[in-house]
Amino acid sequence: MSTFRRLNLLTIALCFVVIVFGAYVRLSDAGLGCPDWPGCYGHLGVPSSDQHVAEANAAYPERPVEAHKGWKEMIHRYIASTLGLLIVALALLSLRLRGQGAPKVLPWVLVGLVIFQGVLGMWTVTWQLKPLVVTGHLLGGLTTLSLLAWMWLSSRPSRGQAGPPLPGWLRKLAALGLVAVAVQIFLGGWTSTNYAALACPDLPTCHGRWLPETDYREAYTLWRGLGINYEYGVLDNRARVTIHFTHRLGAILLSLILVSLALALIRRGGHWYRYGHAVIGALALQVLIGLSVVHWQLPLLLADAHNAGAAVLLLSLVALNHAVFGRRHD
Repeated sequence: MSTFRRLNLLTIALCFVVIVFGAYVRLSDAGLGCPDWPGCYGHLGVPSSDQHVAEANAAYPERPVEAHKGWKEMIHRYIASTLGLLIVALALLSLRLRGQGAPKVLPWVLVGLVIFQGVLGMWTVTWQLKPLVVTGHLLGGLTTLSLLAWMWLSSRPSRGQAGPPLPGWLRKLAALGLVAVAVQIFLGGWTSTNYAALACPDLPTCHGRWLPETDYREAYTLWRGLGINYEYGVLDNRARVTIHFTHRLGAILLSLILVSLALALIRRGGHWYRYGHAVIGALALQVLIGLSVVHWQLPLLLADAHNAGAAVLLLSLVALNHAVFGRRHD
């Protein structure tokens, strides 16, 4: 089992890298750096010779070769493919280690999920950055990370009860916190994929108003058909303001839920004290990064750090919920 756990931990780290680097590719406008899939202009790498570049430009006149964007996209695909192979290796290894307590179902759920992630990656390119697909790809990546973390936590040797059990209402609040983080990640992904991150350029108001004009029907139309190029967005300003403003409202509501949860955990004592500090620390970091993104007008590294912060916050809630629902209660 030690080999399984080490491979599991390596896979968690690589999945985190895939998520953060994938966000960097999207935020640097390199998501269509290779207009085909799985190759790049029909090559395993980005075309470099004059002949290959000329052939690629002739085949895709609307998307001429930009090597710096193409390599970002291909590196992301290489890393994601490696992650997929590691997940398959975990599943196969779990078959050999069943008698030693290796999980039976979850590794194969992850194999199915990573295959679906590959399909979403293909649709991201072939459907030209369709927001529903790109946001789904982000959610799929974070779901993969969460399940890998859950599996690793489940394979740890039991240490027994390390503190007072939680009352029912606090267990429910922990589950609510995890759901709220997932919803807020969707709102954040929808903001990014619709190019609405700077739709409200001021803080704490939006264009100088506490309640800006909104258009929820247009902002949250999930399906607009195929054949549309969504690069740089297709929504008008009011719809983008709606998306950004809703993300801010979600952040406020999430903060209230998680601060309440963290303070309750800290008051419980025992090892819950550490979980409470982890949740509130991850939340504070993410809120600070989010405010900085708006204040400094979406610098690339800060925007990418916001995605990393979301992953860290999600992992803190996954770890908490594993501790809550993976132990016996009186």
